Amino acid sequence: MDRLQAMQVFVRVVEAGGFTRAADVMSMPKATVTTLVQNLEAHLGAKLLNRTTRSVRVTPDGAAYYERCVRILTDVEETERALARAKSIPRGRLRVDVSGGFGRRFLVPALSEFFERYPDIQLEVGCNDRAVDLIEEGVDCVVRAGEQPDSRLIARKLGMIEFVTCATPGYLEHHGVPLHPNELAQHRLINYFSAKTGRMFKWEFSRNGERVVLDLRGYVAFNDAEAMFQAGVAGLGIIQAGEIMACDALRQGVLVQILADWRADPLPLYLMYPQNRHLSTKVRAFAEWVAELYERRQRILAKCDRKETAGQM
Repeated sequence: MDRLQAMQVFVRVVEAGGFTRAADVMSMPKATVTTLVQNLEAHLGAKLLNRTTRSVRVTPDGAAYYERCVRILTDVEETERALARAKSIPRGRLRVDVSGGFGRRFLVPALSEFFERYPDIQLEVGCNDRAVDLIEEGVDCVVRAGEQPDSRLIARKLGMIEFVTCATPGYLEHHGVPLHPNELAQHRLINYFSAKTGRMFKWEFSRNGERVVLDLRGYVAFNDAEAMFQAGVAGLGIIQAGEIMACDALRQGVLVQILADWRADPLPLYLMYPQNRHLSTKVRAFAEWVAELYERRQRILAKCDRKETAGQM
């Protein structure tokens, strides 16, 4: 016998004043309602209801038991509601991993907003360009740019990262301004290489159907986007940096965009999590927040004043 169900049925019979009306309220057969109350009485060894052909009246034992049943059922209902609320509120430890530049320049400055919205989440953030194995390392989700070949991951596209080719005014004044991608071979270039494969990324440009792909030797190379960006800010050479990273420096004149009529190939930005894990409320909350944050940032980038060169310094 399901004692909790039997108690619920007994309470409904008392409140409805009969088995037939209680059965209608609970959408149960009258025979089932009758059997449950009889089994409950047998289990308790006490008569709870006096039945006649015209009415059902609660006995003194039944009245006392009814009061206790109401309290118990109310406590159970409130406990279930509390658990449901707790389950719907994002909480607990959340491990995420993002690239270094994305983390330092985009994510970290906005985290106070995240914690105001989700104060019960304890966030652990890895910031580097190292390839992370989510399953082996117990990471809940990652944010990464580029096409993602790992079929074990579910990827949510956040948007596209546009790139700008730029250098400091001092560098361009000293070395000149390249007017065509092919002229980059005569300049000091700061390259980026994959932390996972060691592969050096090529310089890729498109303009009016023309495409130029250059495998150029760099003056210096980094496997961390933030380090590469800082090398550009230090005047070591020309870089291709994501707009999300370079916008402020371009607006302030710390960096100047070159080859502005040539479009560097954009990269998709994804938030990814393992297929074998349900999208928990905390991961969903982080994903929604990052997507919203990135959308706002894209609107800012669209208004970014890049202080483009006119070809001569």
